[in-house]
This record gives sequence, structure tokens and C-alpha cells, in this order.
Amino acid sequence: MLKQIVFSLILLLTLGIFSYSALRYIRFFRLTRAGFPVRKIGRRVGIMMKVAIGQTKIFRFPFVGLLHALVFWGFCVILIGSVEMVIDGVSGTEKALAFLGVFYNIIMGSGDVFALLIAIAILIFLGRRLFMHVKRFSGTEMKHVSHADANIALSLILLLMISLQGMNTLYVLQQTLISPYPGLIPARVTHYPAEAIQGFYPVSSFFAGLFDGSLSPAMARVFYQGFWWSHILLIFLFANILPYSKHFHVFMSVPNVFLSRLEPLGKLRNMDNITQEVKLMLDPEAPLPAVPPEPLIERFGVRDAEDVTWKTYFDSLACTECGRCTSVCPANITGKKLSPRKIMMDLRARMKEKGPLMVKNGRNFSDQKSLIRDYILEEELWACTTCNACAVECPININQPGLIVDMRRYLVLEEASAPGQLKAMFSYIENNGAPWQFSKGDRMEWADKIETNVN
Repeated sequence: MLKQIVFSLILLLTLGIFSYSALRYIRFFRLTRAGFPVRKIGRRVGIMMKVAIGQTKIFRFPFVGLLHALVFWGFCVILIGSVEMVIDGVSGTEKALAFLGVFYNIIMGSGDVFALLIAIAILIFLGRRLFMHVKRFSGTEMKHVSHADANIALSLILLLMISLQGMNTLYVLQQTLISPYPGLIPARVTHYPAEAIQGFYPVSSFFAGLFDGSLSPAMARVFYQGFWWSHILLIFLFANILPYSKHFHVFMSVPNVFLSRLEPLGKLRNMDNITQEVKLMLDPEAPLPAVPPEPLIERFGVRDAEDVTWKTYFDSLACTECGRCTSVCPANITGKKLSPRKIMMDLRARMKEKGPLMVKNGRNFSDQKSLIRDYILEEELWACTTCNACAVECPININQPGLIVDMRRYLVLEEASAPGQLKAMFSYIENNGAPWQFSKGDRMEWADKIETNVN
């Protein structure tokens, strides 16, 4: 009973802290603009199963991709065991889901194997980060805190797997040592009925056999409880660290893939109001659209964090800072300042800075800073070729060019700020109706100089 009370209090504290973090982000989302309606659910589920669950895009790096996929799939399986631990902690039961029978054995056996595989994968990941100096893990945006954040998260995952393996091993050991016969409790029993152990633990059974009778049933029980508490408390700690870590993508990546844009990546979304104005300018006699355009907006494009849509902010929270986008960016490869990863990290950092102030003082609050220039330079924005290589490479379908284009729109439409070559083109369009410097009447003069040969 004492264990149930203590566990329930810790669970309530954990849920309370997590709820506070979730409400904090919900308030930030309310500061952003409305996005697109979520439709075509079936197609979205298909994309989610292929990209997020199947981890297909991550396999472009076969070895590391396989390790990452194993970690993800392992977490999905182990999550069921974590749910069971919560049920056991609250109700005072042990192995509450054992009634599932064969399915339970499959889940426990898979989780036991995955715990070892994940631990090995995490050690490899830590080794790559600490000793191999992978190029895409570096960059001007990757500060010391970013590297420390990654190392702490990986270390916590490693401890989670060690505690899970220890818990399973000591469970098998204690069930092996306890006599299955009523009234007879010898120090060691080398044979026992299969039903004494609930679930299937191939790896832990091997580790349990290494003890070779060095523990009494009572000590095995003590160590089992120690690992049990260590594992569940690490889960609670990890869950509340994630919302403030780059590993927040553990929660955000799957829904972010579900919310992927369904249009071709090369298609840039137009602003309905401006499209209608251009059509009326080109043809004043054109009929008005049957559906009225969207209402007038406060600002054209994106100047600061509150100008983005909720989906763009969702993208920034889902970003895991893996650097795959920047590693394929042609602008970055040729030495320009643009880094698609930095763009998403800057949006996240800007909302973290300004969001609490807007929540407190209203959405119109200004701290005399902005996402453009204070975080992202114009030079970075205009270096983008909108080739969409970053969006293609991103393992969770983040759309970096969409945000870059929206910030360009603000610069052009509200500040008339653009590189000289673009300003000249804009002038030609305004005066000549085309991006060339020749007027409509002079465009065919080149053809007059061509000699026509008539046979």
C-alpha cells in the first residue's frame, strides 16, 4: 500500500509538470496564425506509416539509419511495458497485462531484445558525437548547449535501457529462486514451472544465468525493486526533460509527419488577396471570384515568430537538429551563410524568447527585436534557391523553404527590401509587364534582323 501511495504521488507530480509544459506550448501556438485545414486523413495516415513508423527516409544513411530505426521501433514496443508499470504502480499488481497471453510474451520478448539493441545503438551514437566529429553535427547554430543537450538525452536513454535490462534480469532471477512448491522455500531452486515467469525474456534469462546462485531470493527481490523504481523514475524524468530538449521530436515527429504538406514541394502557396489584386490589375474587367478571398491580414509574410502558421511552429519544435537538411543545401555547400537547420532553430528560439512576453502582455507586444535580422540575416534568406533539397532530405517532412519564402515576402511586400537584381526585375514587371527590360512593343525587334530565306 505504501508503494502505491508513493508511486501515485510521484505520478501526479510528473503529470502536473508535463501538463504545465504542454499548456505553455499551447499558449505559444495560440499566438501563431491559422494554417491549412487538415483533410485527406487516409492519405496522411499512409504517409505517417511510411515515413514516421517505417522510417523510410532515415535509411538514406543505411548503417546509422538502421540503428535509428531500431531505437524508434524499440521505444514503440517498450512503451507498452512502461504502461504496464504505471498500472502496476497504481494498482499494486505485478505484470498486470500478463492476461494477454501469447501477445504478452511477444511484446515482452521483443522489448527485452530491443533494450539490448538500443543500448548498443546509443553507445555508437555517443561515440560518433564524442569522437568522430561528424561534419553535419557542427555549424554556427550548433552551440555547446546543443551538443550537451544531445549527450544528456542519449545518456538518459542508455540509463533507461540498462535499468530495463536489469529489472527484467532480476525479475527472471527472483522467479527462478523462489520455490514453486507451497511450504517449501529453499535458498535455491534450479528447476521451476514455466508459469512462474510471466512473459518471455530471452536476453535477461541469459544474464540471469550468469549469477549462478550468488543471490538469495530476498536479495534478488530487493535488486528487482531497485531497478523497477530506477526505470520508472527515469521515464518520468525523461518525459519532463523532453519538452525543453532537442529530443522533443520523440513526441512531435510522428504527428508532424501526419501533418505533412500534400502538395508538390516545388509549389509555392500564393496569398489569395495579392493574387486577386494582380488579376484585377492585369484585367480590370475580370469577374470577381465566386468565393471571396481570405480576409485582410495584419502583415504580409513573416517578420517575427507570431507571424508564422501553427504548422510552421510545429515544424520548428519537431526539428531534431540532425543537420541532414543543411548537409544537402547547395547554398551552404558553396559557402553561403544559409543553413536550413538554423532557420528552424532560430524560429524555435525566438518563440521561446518572445512567447512568454506576448502571453503576458498581449500578441501585439514588441520587444524591439524580430526574427528577421536579429536572428536570421537577409543574406541567409536570399541565398536559398528554393530547390527543396532540405525538405526532401528531412526525415520528418519539415518544410524549411516555406518559412524562408514567407520571410522574403515580408521583406519585399512591406519593406521593399531585396537584392538589386530582383528590384530591377520588379521594376521591369511593373513597367513592361514582364521581367525583361524591353517594352512590349520592342520585344520582337530581334526578329526583324533575321534574314528570311524563301526557297
